[in-house]
Amino acid sequence: MRSEAAPQLGGLEMFASAGKGRGLRARRRFAVGELLFSCPAYAAVLTVSERGCHCDGCFARKERLSRCGRCKQAFYCNVKCQKEDWPMHKLECASMCTFGENWHPSETVRLAARILAKQKTHPERTQSEKLLSVKEFESHLDKLDNEKRELIQNDIAALHHFYSKHLDYPDNAALVVLFAQVNCNGFVIEDEELSHLGSAIFPDVALMNHSCCPNVIVTYKGTLAEVRAVREIDPGEEIFSSYIDLLYPTEDRNDRLRDSYFFSCDCRECTTKEKDKEKLEICKLNDPPSAETVKEMIKYARNVIEEFRRAKHELLEICELSLDKMGAVFEDSNVYMLHMRYQAMGVCLYVQDWEGALCYGQKIIRPYSKHYPSYSLNVASMWLKLGRLYMTLKNRTAGVKALKRAIAIMEVAHGKDHPYISEIKKELEDH
Repeated sequence: MRSEAAPQLGGLEMFASAGKGRGLRARRRFAVGELLFSCPAYAAVLTVSERGCHCDGCFARKERLSRCGRCKQAFYCNVKCQKEDWPMHKLECASMCTFGENWHPSETVRLAARILAKQKTHPERTQSEKLLSVKEFESHLDKLDNEKRELIQNDIAALHHFYSKHLDYPDNAALVVLFAQVNCNGFVIEDEELSHLGSAIFPDVALMNHSCCPNVIVTYKGTLAEVRAVREIDPGEEIFSSYIDLLYPTEDRNDRLRDSYFFSCDCRECTTKEKDKEKLEICKLNDPPSAETVKEMIKYARNVIEEFRRAKHELLEICELSLDKMGAVFEDSNVYMLHMRYQAMGVCLYVQDWEGALCYGQKIIRPYSKHYPSYSLNVASMWLKLGRLYMTLKNRTAGVKALKRAIAIMEVAHGKDHPYISEIKKELEDH
């Protein structure tokens, strides 16, 4: 019997990847910076904090957006965007009016509600599902521990609490599967400085497997995901993106992958651990710290990072004290030092201490450029932050240099015609 042809998308095809399940591979050569494919969001939700700054429908960043006349909480570019988003926004509009300030479902709950509504109104495959449908998502249900199952039940309770009028619910077992699928296959949409804009589902993008040595990068143009090559890809080669932040050493990366995606990575970077020594560089002292001291400091660094995530007050003091303590053992390029400097920079930006933010950013950028891949959004974002800080502090020469470095990376990662790049070039002209 003749075997069924593998689903294809342009110069790509779905295939069975050894040890990884489904995957995506190239059927032709792709050059660095070339667009492999784009995928519109199957469902997307704008984060609440960005309402009024970005369109709830297309996520465009604009001034003088039009407000929804009913709930007064959703904003749109124009009538066209509002009408297109209404089938999804109506899930929330009446509920927002009813609950007022007490309307606070999580983005995961909001996204799940939109998926349920979309599956009812569009039972056929959509333009987002040319290779993989939402219903084919892996849920890893058998790998969920009690804590994750309890969190899902809390989300299901919130779904029932905040959504009722326009939503038909499947049974609890089906909802558990849906939330597990969203947790494993959802995407975070970020802007050019990697600030959180919202959450979305991109089925065809979710088909790509993970590698800590990715050959593509995923960027966003509103609610459209775009996948571009960050190195040359040969015919027959599997397409790999990265699911996680690649700054950290092998053990940390795999802890994150196991916790969120239920697998360990076996890429070259994880097998050789060749960058771990640089990422975990120790101070060059006459009396080097013992292996046990280093091990304890790594444990401390991980704990203080987690503590910082939960902290509500005195964040900058926590950063400075932690940097002093870790600096006795770790070199400035050590990734745990970089993480805490990044947090300190964020606090300075929040309180508008531009000089303090610049000082931290200057200490971050060189190690970032060494530890991250060549076309990293993290590196581009840091150059962009530095460029804008320099411009704010009237150092135009340094600002232009930094912004041009950001553009050089973004032209490969985002494509030369991306609106973000046009905005940055306009900043250069205006200064």
